[in-house]
Amino acid sequence: MFGKIFSDHMFVCDHVAGEGWGAPAIVPHGPLALSPAAMTLHYALQCFEGMKAYRGGDGVVRLFRPDLNAARMTSSLERLRMPTFEAVAFVECLKALLRADAGWVPDGRRAQRVPPADGHRDGPTKLFCILSPVGPYYANGFDPIAVYADSSNVRAWPGGAGNTKIGGNYAPSIKPARDAADATGGAAQQVLYLFGDDHRVTEVGAMNVFVLWETPYGTRELVTAPLDYGDILPGVTRRSVIELARAEGAVEVAERPFTMREVKRAADEGRLLEVFGAGTAAVICPINRIFYEGDAIDVPTGADIGPVAQSFWQKLSDIHYGRVDSPWAVPVDDL
Repeated sequence: MFGKIFSDHMFVCDHVAGEGWGAPAIVPHGPLALSPAAMTLHYALQCFEGMKAYRGGDGVVRLFRPDLNAARMTSSLERLRMPTFEAVAFVECLKALLRADAGWVPDGRRAQRVPPADGHRDGPTKLFCILSPVGPYYANGFDPIAVYADSSNVRAWPGGAGNTKIGGNYAPSIKPARDAADATGGAAQQVLYLFGDDHRVTEVGAMNVFVLWETPYGTRELVTAPLDYGDILPGVTRRSVIELARAEGAVEVAERPFTMREVKRAADEGRLLEVFGAGTAAVICPINRIFYEGDAIDVPTGADIGPVAQSFWQKLSDIHYGRVDSPWAVPVDDL
């Protein structure tokens, strides 16, 4: 029921050109009044964010690194030349909404998804945020998934807007995902997007992707696509995984271009260790098979999550639910 059940209230705030933002308000959840001439309907002039609120065993509700989501939303708004909203005030508005609907935040391994969104250009702009309780992102829960490496469809490109969360980036990905499932008899649950003649690895579905392999020189390396080209979303979970891995020091961490042919070569030579996606919705999503150019590349973790991916998931989960102290977990007070 992902994204189909919502809490009782939502947060709204309106901007009028020449006047600025009005007073934020918590109002009953309900339809938005929208002109059929609204730019968001015709030119996808809108952006969105998504984060989760977690209730720990101590009863405290926490947001995970909301400052990074606020900063990314500012980047998206600036890309569309829309009015920005002060980041600290934005987080405080989210907290106010969570206080109003505290009873909707689940316990245990379920969370409250917080998808704020925006619409319109230099004219009227509306910022709103709704809450939805969620469970596992995939129907099979935490089991590894298979993906289809696609070199014909392009999710984002250098110089485009793939490094922002604007609506126009997401609707075109629906058809490739369904085509990938059809091409693999329903086995592939996501698309691994490749770019260019060299099949550079970019993202998997709406997640950043990580590959753990042994280099030809015998070192273990965790590699993910860099942000340099502007075609990779600067994911909050991506950044967290990189920072955790570098702090731990057990593997080398590289943010650099790498290709699907390198992945296949590593698999053929027995050097491929783990592949996983990282994002707000799934947190860590293990991948055990990649369909590529008529072949099925099996990741050696098989039906299990790899130990490195498992370690990242556990560390992040401990932070989400307050089992360890971390400045990344921002408590919502007075609940």
